[in-house]
Amino acid sequence: MLKKYHIYRKYSDYLKEKYGEKVYKLPINLPVSCPNRDGVIGYGGCTFCGEEGTGFENLSNLITVSEQIKRNKKYIGEKYKAKKFIAYFQNFTNTYMSLSIFKTFIKEAIEEDIVQIAISTRPDCIRKEYLEFLNEIKSKYNIDILIELGLQTVNYHSLLKINRGHTLGEFIDAVLMIKKYNFEICIHLILNLPWDTYDDVIENAKILSALSIDQVKLHSLYIVNNTEMGNQFKNNEFDMISVEEYKNRVIAFLEHLDPNIIVQRLIGRAPKENTLFVNWNMSWWKIRDEIEEEMKKNNQYQGRLFNYLNGKAVKHFFND
Repeated sequence: MLKKYHIYRKYSDYLKEKYGEKVYKLPINLPVSCPNRDGVIGYGGCTFCGEEGTGFENLSNLITVSEQIKRNKKYIGEKYKAKKFIAYFQNFTNTYMSLSIFKTFIKEAIEEDIVQIAISTRPDCIRKEYLEFLNEIKSKYNIDILIELGLQTVNYHSLLKINRGHTLGEFIDAVLMIKKYNFEICIHLILNLPWDTYDDVIENAKILSALSIDQVKLHSLYIVNNTEMGNQFKNNEFDMISVEEYKNRVIAFLEHLDPNIIVQRLIGRAPKENTLFVNWNMSWWKIRDEIEEEMKKNNQYQGRLFNYLNGKAVKHFFND
């Protein structure tokens, strides 16, 4: 169990423990799409997803992987005096391409000071052949592999409403496949989807804990103009929860979460332009700080309510 004054297991602390110093991500933007946008699974993508995807701060995907790494490394390395880096394939679905092209992009990211390759993708785009290749890379170059899966919520009714294109079943299948290779897994969740309840947030924590997920990245929903969700927002077809409710949801999630799971972030950032709603017009770091302050004040911490696995109902027989 975490000590109470730790509040939650922070990603930055974990990286420093693992690699002996601060490690920084180098975002990489590939010219890829998504099977939920090009007609293989569906069209238009998730109802909240804009044309730029999530990598709104990335360099152009017309620049080679090695050049993106070089430019980002120069900027981040000089700014933060960093010496170790993570090559982060961030935008859209980075396993949604032919295996030969995938291999070329990954190999191009292997450099001496790259200690980890992180690959963001969808649960329904995980295949054995890609995982076997990554396992070869891990062994040959002694480099860590992290797979980031966009789930957003365990509520499959909400997944349908946001046109996610997969259900909870595909997510569980992907996790079980990845675990065979002992890669670390990070899950993306949005804790303020309009159709999710407080109970759904707790169930998010329970399912991630039961699956022994390694890391989690929490996002707050932002509404992009010229998207289906943007149109729904302008037509008042749903209500956004308050910032106080969001903070309560984050705290409930953390308290039910396995204390061994690394927390990459508590709230996301969003592009300043073309958004209709983002973080209740507050700075992301202010919301994060208020969550941490409230947890300290109320003696709340990650894993405090992590008491529901391993046959909880019959635990009272254990002393027989």
